[in-house]
Amino acid sequence: MIAGMSSEPARASAMADLMRAGRETARLSMVFRNAIADRLGLTVSDLECLDFLADVGSATAGQVAGRTNLTTGAVTSMLRRLQQAGFVTAERDPADRRRVIVTLRPERIPELERPYERFAEQAVRLIEGYSVEEVLLLVRHFGRMREMYLAELDRLGGAQ
Repeated sequence: MIAGMSSEPARASAMADLMRAGRETARLSMVFRNAIADRLGLTVSDLECLDFLADVGSATAGQVAGRTNLTTGAVTSMLRRLQQAGFVTAERDPADRRRVIVTLRPERIPELERPYERFAEQAVRLIEGYSVEEVLLLVRHFGRMREMYLAELDRLGGAQ
């Protein structure tokens, strides 16, 4: 038998299993995020916006539109709603008065984190069982997946 030939069916099977697991994880992640949004009285888009702001601190309304894949009109409505609910502040950019800078109100962060606490604790326990090399592999994998998602969103036209 030629070297490497016997491993091809095993590799194809492993790849199929990985793709299936990735799809199931993505589906469950969406269902979980919907449940969290419902619990907080938010939409999933609201939650995505708040998560993005938690990561970056402040962003322009245009950056929020780009990251959430929403139209600028939809983002304007969402930001108005989140501002009225006390989740964000929105101020004119002093360098360019046409732009609005949106910031997550820090005192609301614990409220947004609370529904994730048990899941986060379980995730930490799961990851503690991995070697440093395995964790770094996952970091690289998720980084590459992020870049793929961003490239595909750009290809699809970004915010509609």
